[in-house]
Amino acid sequence: MSTDFGKVAVLMGGLSAEREVSLKSGTAVLAALQSRGVDAHGVDAGRDIVSVLQTGCFDRAFIALHGRGGEDGVMQGLLESLGLPYTGSGVLGSALSMDKIRSKQVWLAAGLPTPAFVRLDAYSDWAAVASDLGLPLAVKPVREGSSLGIARVTEMAGIEPAWRAAVAFDALVMAEPWIEGGEYTVSILDGEALPVIRLQAPGDFYDYAAKYEAEDTGYHCPCGLTADDEAELQALAVHAFAALDGRGWGRVDIMRDGEGRAWLLENNTVPGLTDHSLVPMAAQAAGIGFDELVWRILAQTLEVA
Repeated sequence: MSTDFGKVAVLMGGLSAEREVSLKSGTAVLAALQSRGVDAHGVDAGRDIVSVLQTGCFDRAFIALHGRGGEDGVMQGLLESLGLPYTGSGVLGSALSMDKIRSKQVWLAAGLPTPAFVRLDAYSDWAAVASDLGLPLAVKPVREGSSLGIARVTEMAGIEPAWRAAVAFDALVMAEPWIEGGEYTVSILDGEALPVIRLQAPGDFYDYAAKYEAEDTGYHCPCGLTADDEAELQALAVHAFAALDGRGWGRVDIMRDGEGRAWLLENNTVPGLTDHSLVPMAAQAAGIGFDELVWRILAQTLEVA
């Protein structure tokens, strides 16, 4: 029953570079919950969030915050300190997943496939980076989401400018080989993988514009793989999600190269819930409407209350 949830804070907005996307996700979540009779209230998570939550008499929180401060374990730790159950992964799973280097280190230790990488800084030997990893390269901020700050570098001379651009988003920057092939995403709900989506971006890759602005981005579900190959990607995603201590729901991004080998890119613990977002698309393909998806995510908080 909707009354089982009590008063729900839908946390959105925040202070990260993904604020605008978060506001869209939160607004959609809020409408879905209210349509099903939940006493849900939108809360823009600003610097006064502690006092807002303390005085609001909330019973639980639906986290629709993307990026740092909301998806990286900070908000999760605050909610635990306040004794408020919340949606999604806990402090550890959120922190590990937000940090692409830590994610890859865990996956490599678990024997899971992810591209080699190096951390970049002002003292990096750009020629050595190009020689060791090969070209083209992906240069990306370590702790940023929505593909912000990511660049495809095709020549050695482009590595340093790409690093400088990425530093504007995060002091930690990494490079990894650019995997040529199909781009796939696997959504996780209640420990199970939803149908795989193959992404077809109009540009070089599935960047911020392709995710939230472009109208010609291709979303293929069915994804075009054989049943066995799709099941293999789903199993890999579930394993990768669990390895990072993922909980409840999320999304794992995977590349599949020309030889059919899968490569883990990153784990998302609070994926977008907008009209362009992938988890709702995958859920719909599995026969789960948006309102039901949001309800099921919130219902997970009853299990840990």
